[in-house]
This record gives sequence, C-alpha cells and structure tokens, in this order.
Amino acid sequence: MRYIAAFLSLILSFLALPALAQEPQPASAGAAQPLPTTDLQNVWLLDLSTGGRVAILLRPDVAPKMVERIKTLTRQHFYDGLVFHRVIDGFMAQGGDPKGDGTGGSQLPDVVAEFNYLPHVRGAVAAARAEAEDSANSQFYIVFQPRLQLDKKYTVFGRVMTGMNYVDAIERGEPPANPSRIVHAYIAGDNPPAYQPGAATPVIPAALGDVTLPGAKPSKAAPSAPAKKRSPRR
Repeated sequence: MRYIAAFLSLILSFLALPALAQEPQPASAGAAQPLPTTDLQNVWLLDLSTGGRVAILLRPDVAPKMVERIKTLTRQHFYDGLVFHRVIDGFMAQGGDPKGDGTGGSQLPDVVAEFNYLPHVRGAVAAARAEAEDSANSQFYIVFQPRLQLDKKYTVFGRVMTGMNYVDAIERGEPPANPSRIVHAYIAGDNPPAYQPGAATPVIPAALGDVTLPGAKPSKAAPSAPAKKRSPRR
C-alpha cells in the first residue's frame, strides 16, 4: 500500500505542475508585455500616466476609416499629453479631446459611422461621437465592463490586448479631479521607444460639438448639435 500511495502522490504532483505554471505573475511597472500578434502596423500603443503601456489591436477589417484616423492622428502626435476627461467606474474611460471637456477634436473631417459586429466587452475600444451617427472624430473610449446595449450604435475599432491594468488605474470622474493622461501614443510598427513615464504637451485644441456617450451631462461650453460646428471643421 505504501508503494501505491507514493505512486499516486507522484502522479498528482505532475498533474499540478501546469496549474502552477499558468499562475499569473504581477507585471512590473511600465514593463512591456509580449504582444500576441505580429501585425504591428495595427497595434496602437498608449503610454499612460498610470504607469505603463497599453497595447490595442486595431481592426481595419471592420472599421477601416476609424483605424486610419487613429493612425494619422497618432503619427501627428495628436494624442500625446491628452487627458481622460470622462471616466465612469464600471463603464468606460473616455479621452482623445484636446480641449479636455468633451467638446474638442482634430482639424480633420468627421468619420462616417462604421457600426459593426464587435461587442462592447471589457477592453473594447470605440469611437465617441455626438448625436449624429457620422460625427466621430478623435475621441475614443475604453470599456471597463461589458455594455452590450451600445453594440451597433458606436464604432468599435479595437480591443486591449495587454496593459488593461493600466486602463483600470485611470482616475475616475466627470471630470476627474486629477485626470490621467496619455503620455505618448504610437503605432507599434513604427518602432517606438520603450515606455518612459513623463509629461507630454497636448496639441492646440480644435472646436467641435459635444462628443460623448449616453448618460453624459450636457455641456454648457459648446452646442451639442454637430451642425453648429465652426465652418473650418466641415
């Protein structure tokens, strides 16, 4: 019986090894995690003031126009230094506004809606817009927890692959008292430097109508109707 017991103990120890090997290890602050893709031209990197780099897989197969907009603005360093101005716990973190109040955007024309089958699950990245469906521009949001009722109403164009812990650490508030920032944004295929914490200077803001998600407080600083944007934005 002693031999049988010893043999069973040995077998059980081998069975336990895979579970131990899969135990998640805490990531060191700012450390770059291996990307689970080789398509680096469609990986959006956000270096956040919360301590590390977020890697987002872009989906040009379902939202080519919005993905192209993200790439263009990123390569112009548009997102460097911008804050997350609206962050709701259990819902999402919204950023990409150079004015920092939900009413700003880039000088480029708005992007037409590309509603698709990608769901609003944890880590989904989508384009924020005004009331008009074709009013997305530069603002985006990252989903904390599933909100499937938003599916096919907003353009989902990517999903977080690594670094979601840095997204979770974004300061909450509408607006946050001490907002978290995008220190730098890169496209992985452009051979960016390693993550380095620090401040970045935001670009000069452009005027837009109110760009937000359902449930936002109405802005008194700018009209909500896209038709009332300044003529250079049309």
